[in-house]
Amino acid sequence: MPADMIQERDLPVAMDDGTVLRADVFRPRTNERVPIIMTMGPYAKGARYQDHYKMMWDWLAAKHPDILPGSTRSYLTWETVDPEIWVSWDYAVIRVDSRGAGRSPGYLDIFSPRETRDYAACIEWAGRLPWSNGKVGLNGISYYAINQWQVAAEQPKHLTAMIPWEGAADSYRDWSRHGGILNNHFYAIWYERQVLSVQHGNPGGPPDPWLGERATGPAELTTEARFENRADGAENMRVREMDDDWYRARSPDWSKVTTPFLSAASWAGFGLHPRGNFEAFTQAASTEKWLEGHPGRHEEWFYLDYGMALQKRFFDYYLKGEENGWADEPRVWLNIRRPFTEEVELRKEDDWPLPQTQWTKLYLDAAGGTLQWDVPTANGEATFAALSDGVTWHSPPLEEEAEITGPMALKCFVSSSTVDADLFVTVQAFAPDGREVHFQGTLDPATPLAQGWLRASHRKLDPERSLPHRPFHTHDDKQPLLPGQIYELDVEIWPQCVVLPAGYSIAVNIAGKDFERAGEPLGEYSPMRGSGPFLHTEPRDRPEDVFGGDTTLHTGPGTESWILLPIIPAR
Repeated sequence: MPADMIQERDLPVAMDDGTVLRADVFRPRTNERVPIIMTMGPYAKGARYQDHYKMMWDWLAAKHPDILPGSTRSYLTWETVDPEIWVSWDYAVIRVDSRGAGRSPGYLDIFSPRETRDYAACIEWAGRLPWSNGKVGLNGISYYAINQWQVAAEQPKHLTAMIPWEGAADSYRDWSRHGGILNNHFYAIWYERQVLSVQHGNPGGPPDPWLGERATGPAELTTEARFENRADGAENMRVREMDDDWYRARSPDWSKVTTPFLSAASWAGFGLHPRGNFEAFTQAASTEKWLEGHPGRHEEWFYLDYGMALQKRFFDYYLKGEENGWADEPRVWLNIRRPFTEEVELRKEDDWPLPQTQWTKLYLDAAGGTLQWDVPTANGEATFAALSDGVTWHSPPLEEEAEITGPMALKCFVSSSTVDADLFVTVQAFAPDGREVHFQGTLDPATPLAQGWLRASHRKLDPERSLPHRPFHTHDDKQPLLPGQIYELDVEIWPQCVVLPAGYSIAVNIAGKDFERAGEPLGEYSPMRGSGPFLHTEPRDRPEDVFGGDTTLHTGPGTESWILLPIIPAR
């Protein structure tokens, strides 16, 4: 352990019901009061990144062998900050095992109101520690970003600033049910590998190399006891097709999120991460908020020099009071992507969506089987078997370079041979030689430009919350289809960013199942064919007699169908 770092393990943090959570503290050896960087979650504070997440670490270390310079990387855990670096910057780092996880006993119920109240209590405990300056910052990836939104709505007084790095927010729309369709595949894999493996009392849990004990605590609970000691989130998601109090209790009330924050979004995290980051920036009540967009795998840019410098400067301003100019920075930082390169251009803007956006309609033309910039003059129909690869519509080659940055939406008119239909919408781009433009995503190494989803029976819109570029569905009133009747649907497509050179073309694939490319799957976490592990394959949610029929798209006069593109004019 570095000589200038004090380490305290398994400190008790008592909750209001008597449950005692366990926390690890890393802090500088100084007589000065210091601010705190904090996380709380179910991934076990004693499960070492390089061991328990070896596959992820090996990928990161192979691609960036010099990552985290100045650190021995000896105290890393998944999706949290490196204590060595932050302590050297005169911050304390606190990691807490949430109730029922790691070395903290109790009933495991992820993202629940009880867990959120626990987090608020831990923040207040940390802010009162004798060596603390009373300012607590939250900083972490994914789970450790999602629960930042939730606890911020509780408004603990010591919470001063936060960086939710790639974090969903709306429990229903962002990750449980995309457009009303159950996102089952990812949850099943993730929950088994990353949560249940470190549930408190699991005798097969990973070792804590720093304590020399088990990361899941000294208790040894049977399989049956652990089952009884946790909530069944997957079953709740399956049986709750409509948005209800259960989902809303696991989502933030944006009107109560007033903490200053930097919302860091992935450009290619479709199915889990980016929507919440963009919604937070546009919806949260905070008047001091910034939005950042970056490429890469979801843990990658958090640890790169760019990400580390960004985090440090933000927290130096809010937690240390350093006058470093942060308050004068433009509110939106965008790393602009281009095809077939990992090089990006950082550009700063004043708002999101970008005020200069030229909202442009690219029309679907079933008569010609294409996308076109002008309104089709003839009616047409395109019918496909819902469980096939669907229909792909291609635009003519771009006459000049085009930047597409922002949210998108699809307006379409659909009829079905059954009483319902699921729409899976994928936006693609192609080079003149036919190569598809794709990028490293959250997990999938070949993610298309953008994706969106909608169950036709969930087509009802909230008129107060819907925008032309971001339709908002209520998901509170299931409206089955009459077979053969045409219905107007508005599909939300998650934000993205790319600059396409002249000669490239845009494509939209519309199908009744997950987008999947042919050929051998990529990746190791799960077989990946373009949609990563974020698949919608639960047969009880998508019975074939309902969702395996024929779907027809209608275009032309009276049924004008289009995708709304955020075109950014050249400067």
